[in-house]
Amino acid sequence: MLSQKARYALRALFALGAHKGREPVMIADIAEQANVPRKFLEQILLELKKSGIVHSQRGKFGGYVLGRPPENIAFAEVLRAIDGPLALSPCASRTAYRKCDDCEDETTCAIRKVLLTVRDATAEILETHTLAQALADEKSAKKRRHNRSS
Repeated sequence: MLSQKARYALRALFALGAHKGREPVMIADIAEQANVPRKFLEQILLELKKSGIVHSQRGKFGGYVLGRPPENIAFAEVLRAIDGPLALSPCASRTAYRKCDDCEDETTCAIRKVLLTVRDATAEILETHTLAQALADEKSAKKRRHNRSS
């Protein structure tokens, strides 16, 4: 399940991605645009910074910017930075593999086989869907809503 923290991280990245320039965006502005509590956002942005997803600049004109172009930031990377591995069980994880404590035979475990399939399908979608695609989808949806109300 996607954590609230990961949802906030994605919304903050959408807010940063909506700024076309490379000018830093102040945390208060990100919090307002993303509708994220500022104190919680500070922690999230620090984690995203450690992963290189965002960069920060100090000072009067400081703030945060995307670490790379939006088309080079995959949902999977963001979720791993915030929530950890994508797999539902450590035995199905590629980045944090660990044999389950109660597992008798990993090679014949029916649960693991299903969870590997789920992990692979989830990773395929999340690794290929980028921030740029999400921003384009959001922009398109807003345009359709605007056209209906006109």
